[in-house]
Amino acid sequence: MSASLKKIASGQLRMPLFHGILPFDRSRIWADVAAGMTLAAVGIPEVMGYTKIIETPVITGLYTMFLPVLAFAIFGSSRHLVVAADSATAVMVATALTSLAAPYSPRYVTLTALVALVAGAMLLLARLLRLGFLSDFLSRTVLAGFLTGVGVQVALGQLHGMLGLEKGGNGFLGSQLFMFQHLPETHWPSAIISLCVLAVIIGGKRIADHFPGALLAVVAAIAVSFAFHLEKSGVKIVGEVPGGLPRLHLPDVSWNDLPIVLSVSLSCFIVILAQSAATSRAYALRYRDQFDENRDLVGLALANAAAACSGTFVVNGSPTKTAIVDVAGGRSQLSHLATATVVLLVLLFLTGPLSYLPEPVLATIVFLIGVKLIDYRGLSEIYRKSQEEFRLAIITAATVVFIGVEEGILLAVVLSLLEHVRHGYRPHTAVLVRHPDDHWWMEKPSPGKLAEPGVVIYWFGADLYYANANYFAERARALVIDLETPVHWFVLDAGAIAAIDCSAGSTLGELHQDLAAKGVSLVLAHVNDELRRQLDRHGLTEIIGTDRLFETIRECLAAYHADANIQAKS
Repeated sequence: MSASLKKIASGQLRMPLFHGILPFDRSRIWADVAAGMTLAAVGIPEVMGYTKIIETPVITGLYTMFLPVLAFAIFGSSRHLVVAADSATAVMVATALTSLAAPYSPRYVTLTALVALVAGAMLLLARLLRLGFLSDFLSRTVLAGFLTGVGVQVALGQLHGMLGLEKGGNGFLGSQLFMFQHLPETHWPSAIISLCVLAVIIGGKRIADHFPGALLAVVAAIAVSFAFHLEKSGVKIVGEVPGGLPRLHLPDVSWNDLPIVLSVSLSCFIVILAQSAATSRAYALRYRDQFDENRDLVGLALANAAAACSGTFVVNGSPTKTAIVDVAGGRSQLSHLATATVVLLVLLFLTGPLSYLPEPVLATIVFLIGVKLIDYRGLSEIYRKSQEEFRLAIITAATVVFIGVEEGILLAVVLSLLEHVRHGYRPHTAVLVRHPDDHWWMEKPSPGKLAEPGVVIYWFGADLYYANANYFAERARALVIDLETPVHWFVLDAGAIAAIDCSAGSTLGELHQDLAAKGVSLVLAHVNDELRRQLDRHGLTEIIGTDRLFETIRECLAAYHADANIQAKS
């Protein structure tokens, strides 16, 4: 192997492509390939099911797992995220377009492709504006709730398929109620197939962590279905799937078509941005991987462009398909290249055997994926550490289950942002006191807690800005009123303050005046160069005085003692 190829394989050579694959872990190559084959086996019938939601030809579902998967594997950053058809965006597109064109018609299919193209353009614009940082505001707490909600919805949503029942009812609760009302109508051959698949997958897991139980179950079920004609016993099978490669072309539309798909494209863009980021971040946290949100936006944009040009519909980062690869042992985008290769073979040669796959097999596999997504250990840990954050996680999970995945994602973003704002609006505060062993301790702020006679040291745990400035000033004033021991210096420990805006600067100036009226000097400690420049900019250096700005607490107290000695001598 040449030196350059060795650098590529080891990840030492920085490349703009294949960030979700490099560096290779040679010990995991076959595990990744097997996981990709499992994803193909499970995902192919699933994406064909999505075509019934979006009301496009069955073959378009297979197309979502070919070029779009390749595009993201090449240009994306996440090692885990699978980009393919998604039920949430499929529902959104169908709801918006069924009034504009007849479902399954060439005009309708063209409009679905146009939605993918416009959504891809929006994702590319988001990359240019560097909006990938938005995923940083998704906390672990709401991510745990999000994935748990998805798991509950996915798992319970497959029970009717496992039991051979028709799906009915409106919404999650309506569909579950409908299923329980029709339990006496359970199709027992379908239920037995589901139990067998459960036994194969769970039993295989006991043999080895990465045992391809799902793949084995799919292959065996197809063979049994073909040999014994299970459809004659009332078992639902996938049915005939036409083969052939997609024809590459831009959607045949006019400029007048853009306005009519703009709103649904924007809705899809929001869901893709939020859901993909949530899923990528969840798995990056799980495996301590790094990923580039902005590079993922490029991968998602090009995946949707590939979908549009291959005549299929919008694609999204899929939590369920990502879980399929994860459960099967895949740890890089190599799994997804393997999936695309299998899909290519299926499109060319194997649509015939696939048509015999019993639908209860697919339902059982997806059910287990949903169970795997329920993060009960993470939720238990959150509950043990913070019941308030646990409530946020449960609210997020309940929103996903009872309202919808996209609403749950948006709520997760909002709750994370509110949590961030709350920490800045009401940050931790403390006063520093010196214990007899000469160690400094942070204690809850209250009047009378002095660092030493005549000195209060107040620590504020966030930047000062318009929203928390009054809170800061009120807490500061409360520490110097009605004290038996007079306070001469009020020291603000600015070690956690990196920025001061104009409103906070004015408030700090007013605090200086109020303290001065009481004979108390406002002093700042732990003032770094950047904070000093901001104090200069707001005119606070001149107001407070350069002799009242210090780099350390020790320098501050030394200056206080020097002043006290001078005053004592005078």
